[in-house]
This record gives sequence, C-alpha cells and structure tokens, in this order.
Amino acid sequence: MAPPEWVSGSIFYQIFPDRFENGDTTNDPVNVQPWGSKPTSWGFQGGDLQGIYNRFDYLLDLGINAIYLNPIFLSTSNHRYNTTDYYKIDPRLGDISDFKKLIDHAHRHGVRVILDGVFNHCGRSFFAFADVLENREHSPYRDWFHILRFPVDAFSLGDAKDYLAWWRIKSLPKFNTSNPDVRRYLFGVARYWIEQGADGWRLDVPNEIDDDEFWAEFRHVVTSINREAYLLGEIWKPEPRWVGEQHFDGLMNYPLRECILNIVDPGGLDIAHCMTMLDTVSHLYPAQYTKAMYNLLGSHDTERALFICSEDKLSLKLAYLLLFAYPGVPAIYYGDEIGLSGGRDPECRAAFPWDETEWDHSLRDYVKNLILHRKRLPALRRGEYRHILSDHIGRCLAFARVFADQSILIAINASNVRRDMVLPVADIGWSDGQILRDVLGAEECRVNGDAVLINLPPMSGVWLA
Repeated sequence: MAPPEWVSGSIFYQIFPDRFENGDTTNDPVNVQPWGSKPTSWGFQGGDLQGIYNRFDYLLDLGINAIYLNPIFLSTSNHRYNTTDYYKIDPRLGDISDFKKLIDHAHRHGVRVILDGVFNHCGRSFFAFADVLENREHSPYRDWFHILRFPVDAFSLGDAKDYLAWWRIKSLPKFNTSNPDVRRYLFGVARYWIEQGADGWRLDVPNEIDDDEFWAEFRHVVTSINREAYLLGEIWKPEPRWVGEQHFDGLMNYPLRECILNIVDPGGLDIAHCMTMLDTVSHLYPAQYTKAMYNLLGSHDTERALFICSEDKLSLKLAYLLLFAYPGVPAIYYGDEIGLSGGRDPECRAAFPWDETEWDHSLRDYVKNLILHRKRLPALRRGEYRHILSDHIGRCLAFARVFADQSILIAINASNVRRDMVLPVADIGWSDGQILRDVLGAEECRVNGDAVLINLPPMSGVWLA
C-alpha cells in the first residue's frame, strides 16, 4: 500500500500550539505568561486551537495545505509529550468541539491535519501509572510499565531507577507495549482520533518501540478507518527499515536538514560530501516513499534555521530554495517564514509575533513564492531526482527533477563570490538552442550544444525550466 496520493503534493506547516496564537483567553491558566515572553520549559503563553482557527487565513495566504500539530492532549507541560489523558484535549487548548471546528474548517479549505502521537511513554499523571504509584505491587496496571522495584520513586530529583523511562526522565514512564492491554489501549487511541477527523499521525520516537508487529498492527488499525491517513515517523537517521507497508509512509528527514544547512554554511562540510548525501538520501527508499518524506529545516527539537544560518537571510533563502526543490514534502516550522530565530528548546519555541512590523516580509514573500511554484510544477512534486554537478572548490552544485516532459534544473552557488557554472543537460531532455528561464526570477539563458552556462551571484540559486 503506497503512501496517500495527497501527501506528495503537500506543503506542511508545523505548529507548537501554546505559541501560535491565543484565540480564547477564557481557557488560559491563572499564571499565563504575557504573549512573547522568553520561552521556558514550564510557562504557558495561552496559544490554543481557537487561535489556529482565527489565524487560518494567514496560513491559507502563505499557501500551505497541511498542518502538523505538536501534542494537544491533556498534559501538565507546555510541550505535552507527557500525556495525562489521550482521549481529552488539554483544556488550555480548548475541547473536542474546538478540535472538530478546526478540522472541519481545515478540510473545507483543502488542508489536512496530522496529530502528534506519543505512544512510547506517557506522563506520571496518566491513570494507569498513577494507580501503580498508589497501589504499588497490587496495582492491576503494574504490567503496563517496566517496573523494576517497589516502592516506585517518581518525583524526587534524579534519573528514574525504579522503572524504565524515556531517557530515564522520571516524568516519562515507558509503556510495556508487549502487554496486550496496553496495545489495545494505544490502538484505541489511534483509531479514535482518526475517527474524529485527523488525517494521520506523526509518531514520536517510534524506534523506542522496537517491535515490527506493533507498528504493522498500528498501521492496519489507522488505515482501516481512513486509507488516506498519513503515518510519519520521527526517525533521525536514514533507516529504510521504518518505511513501507508495515511501518510508515515517511520519516522526518533530519539527514536532509543537516545536509542543506551544511551546504548554505560557508564553513560547512565539503560540497562534494553534501552532494553525495543528497544523492544517497534521494535513492535510499522506494520512489513512492521518497516523495512522502517530511523535509524540514527546523522543528521544536532543533535550533531554528535562521539561528543555524547565523542570522543570515540569504543563507536561509538558499536553504529554502533547496528544500522546496528536493524530493519529498517541504515543511515550515511556524514563524521560520517571517524570520523567527532561537537556539535549542526552549528558545526555538517562542511565541509567534503577530505585530507585522516584526516580520521579515521579504523572507515571507520568498517562501510564499516557492510554495506557489512548488504547487504549479509537477516535476517538483513528482519528478525523478538526477545528479547534475558538484563543485567542491567553487561550492556549487546542481540537480534536476524530471517528470514526463517537464524538467527543472536546480543550481546553487553557496560561495561568497560570483561563479560561472557549465551544466550538462542532455540527460534531462533539453536540446541545443532551447531558451530557459529562471522560475524564481527574470533571468534567461540558452542551451549551447548539450550544456548551459549560467553565472550566479554569491549565495544564490535558480530553478531553470
């Protein structure tokens, strides 16, 4: 069963719910922080589902057509990866009616929404773990977890020693997913939210559940409700095992992120090495799954892209040019398109500034234009990837996307000086004398024999068609 057809045509937008927009102040906690406060691991700033609904026109104007929501279920933290109740929307975000209103609104506008599923571990306040803490060895849920000894110390400082927990963090007890009752519960959660209208799941640390049968059954449960549901795995390394009919449609493509950000960094890895990485990642998975990879420059778990680019907007634009041209599904982390910056968590989880005087409009317009052409050109969504050139001395590279009778040549100059590039084009169906135009600009060039000569300014690129 191939990935859903809609995925390859998607432009994803990731939202950290507490920091996108506060649309309903009546559900704010009493100690809500002012919007735009310095982000912390504990503070809430009031973002909610109503806020996403209220700002939906902004998303439509940008051009995205899919949303990935970080966790929205009841939890004690602002990140909500320590779930208390998998069947309840966190009241600080709204309720089930707010969720359904947002989903219905999104679907009416052709936008899909996938949820963050945290099924390796839960929070300490999850009902079954709370029962273990209360009733110790007499708890009917003791085998829902990996309890090593009683009594269980879940609240003092230090690592978890009495039970297994993700990264030994006491607030994240690990489920015993080999227990049939646990599996039944988690599969029920997966089924329920698809029934409520979610278009798929982004699975948090799924490799921590190192059980192929678990994920095959999970996939069966989800797709039996909605055959078009998208399953996305958070796998940080290139691992074909996790892609396919028994696992996931795509993975969060962190290797591509690393590669692109190295390319646009003048002091980054050798271009030839980066080009080898691009070539390898493009052919690592079956073609239909490559087109369903979730390609990103940043997320809630990483420094923001502009931060990695040393606040240089030219570098960031060049990174986006590559991202939107590469096989897979391009994704934007909320606020990156207007120039939000920040280091690792919690700095990368700042509130979206809705005062437009704080936006970099040039950057947003650039990203919006990339989205427009990505949607317009089938070769960028469905085309075969072909290596054209890598010049490690000049820090230049080129590749093509070819689909039916359409070819797009992507060429970049990642150096700090102007460069001439001679690009062979016979393999992509272009002939002598053919006039080419930059999709993203006004430049024209002509094929001479079986090659095209272009001259690129420093830190720039073209999409020739």
